[in-house]
Amino acid sequence: MKSVYLHNYPIHRLMKYSLSLLLLGLPAVMTAQNPIIRDQFTADPTARVFNGKVYLYPSHDILPPEGQRKDWFCMEDYHVFSSENLTDWTDHGVIVSQDKVPWVRPNSYSMWAPDCICRNGKYYFFFPSAPADGRGFGIGVAVADKPEGPFTPMPEPIKGIAGIDPCVLQASDGNAYIFWGAGRCAKLKENMTELADDTPKEKVKWGDREFEMYGVNCLKDLPNRQAEGPFAFERGGYYYLTYPYVREKTEVLAYAMSRQPMGPYEYKGLIMAEHANGCWTNHHSIVDYQGQWYLFYHHNDFSPRDDKRRSVCIEKLYFNSDGTIQEVKPTMRGVGINKATEKIEIDRYSEAGSDVTTQLIDTLNTFRGFQATLQKKGSWLRYNDIDFAPITDGYAVIGMKVSDNTSLYIREKTATGKVIAKVTATVKSENGPFRRDMSGQWLTLTAPLEYTPKGVTDLVVTNEGGATIDVDWVQFKNRPKYFSPVTSPVANPDEQGFIRRWMLLEPIKQDVRSNVIFTNTWLEEAFGKTYFKDQMTILPKDGQKVKVGKQTLAWHALDSENYNMKLFRFAEKYGQQTYGSLFWAVTVIDCPEEMTDVRLAAGSNGASQWWLNGEKVLLLEGDRRMVEDDGMSPRLTLKKGRNVLRCAVINGPGLSDMCARLIDTDGKPVTNYTIY
Repeated sequence: MKSVYLHNYPIHRLMKYSLSLLLLGLPAVMTAQNPIIRDQFTADPTARVFNGKVYLYPSHDILPPEGQRKDWFCMEDYHVFSSENLTDWTDHGVIVSQDKVPWVRPNSYSMWAPDCICRNGKYYFFFPSAPADGRGFGIGVAVADKPEGPFTPMPEPIKGIAGIDPCVLQASDGNAYIFWGAGRCAKLKENMTELADDTPKEKVKWGDREFEMYGVNCLKDLPNRQAEGPFAFERGGYYYLTYPYVREKTEVLAYAMSRQPMGPYEYKGLIMAEHANGCWTNHHSIVDYQGQWYLFYHHNDFSPRDDKRRSVCIEKLYFNSDGTIQEVKPTMRGVGINKATEKIEIDRYSEAGSDVTTQLIDTLNTFRGFQATLQKKGSWLRYNDIDFAPITDGYAVIGMKVSDNTSLYIREKTATGKVIAKVTATVKSENGPFRRDMSGQWLTLTAPLEYTPKGVTDLVVTNEGGATIDVDWVQFKNRPKYFSPVTSPVANPDEQGFIRRWMLLEPIKQDVRSNVIFTNTWLEEAFGKTYFKDQMTILPKDGQKVKVGKQTLAWHALDSENYNMKLFRFAEKYGQQTYGSLFWAVTVIDCPEEMTDVRLAAGSNGASQWWLNGEKVLLLEGDRRMVEDDGMSPRLTLKKGRNVLRCAVINGPGLSDMCARLIDTDGKPVTNYTIY
């Protein structure tokens, strides 16, 4: 039967996570790149900065229920999301829904692009929808004391406005201006729910109809074919009116500038060109957060065959010296610095070789996200801006598929940069720790860090084997604190008498494929070999090195955080060999007086041999898997002064650790000695 051997790394079957996890009573938190919201469709994003956070107010695309057009937009409510770093987004839940607004037709499914502003200590949420008593659209207001709500809808929409996609500009002249539809604009009263008394009117023709409309048309004489979704902001003495319009067949994002909030505006050009895949709409907002400007927009990443179900993305936005806007190119990476401890969607790469592709993991459940495929040896992808500051003693966790001759490296900055971690896999027929062929399946793999970058850097994933590699995500975690370097001159046994201070030698490689061979005869031979000079007399110092065959190994003085010394974790941190290892340990016991009739109570995961003052006192044989002090030596005598306790532990395909303490004739722990 074939098994997958992952060289030096534990492996677990990856149960792909559900992105629609609901935590009752708690806001849902999701970590994401583009698209930033990964458990629902979100469109028409308005971003605002409140209380040092970015709050996102998008519309909410859903799949049409029975009776609704299957090929059209369908929206029944609004959520609000917040973030401090633009990568971790908290969903605060529904704030307004069509069946809770008095003036909205409860089955209209037309809650399109909204906005939210803070004025006079209140939060005003502006939203369009279809009124219950007529055709077309009205724009309503809901009010709250906090940016995430709860919001209370006003009983009537704003009188005088018939249209969609409201945006409110709080100008430096002290007034608030509402923009809607195809660029119309009017001043609001201080109560934010009515148009100013002096709002102008103009006659407008629509086909054969002629009627009056409030406000002014700020897009008059500008490129404005099928224009909608205006978003206005102020910067550097200029007012910017940005808007989508159809240049050819699908929408672009364009902008115009003025010295006055209500214009006239001068057309300047594009912010973003048409989506490459032909997605019909785009809709946006622009915000300054912590000194950087950002463009929020939408695209149909999670619904590539349906452009009426969209998802919010973010890019950085830059201005020229004259105030004009540099055109923005959409990316998969998006924005924000990811902490290394976050789940990093590595398939949303910043840049990649020409032979790297991305595709949905599941075309039915698209919220499972994407995977990147590194087609051949030499394929690479780069993901920018990972902050390794939180990693002190870490390891890598990778969601990927393996097959024969898989070799994935994570490097720093370039495809030839320092190796941070690596995963290699070979499919073999021999029995091993993994009893079945798991090639071609999604797995969660862990790998020790060979190098930990400092601060913020870029990750480069490279294919350095012969197999195609599919990779989903990467994450870095800190190990629990299993042990610490010795800092004090002496130590004491713990309350239960366990010895926690040991001098450990980095693991010696052993050809052990199964622990069933651990018979007394085999172990006597294995423990009786001379592996290094002065093996049974050395009192090593921290950092001292010895030669073992072709290996050069160092001693480490460590205090264990637990009653047992985690040898596997020691090997993972300091060694090149985790499975199939022989560990040597030495500790010195300093007795204030001679102690007779004591026993060594010891245990090990794996087989072990114990020596006191050069004499064999205990052998623990067989495939031992529990670490408890169930091995008992004959009665011993500890000399006054220095006594040297040595231990060797051997193990094959499994974890390794050991424990030891001294007990008296009544089985009580002996603790009246020091350790150094």
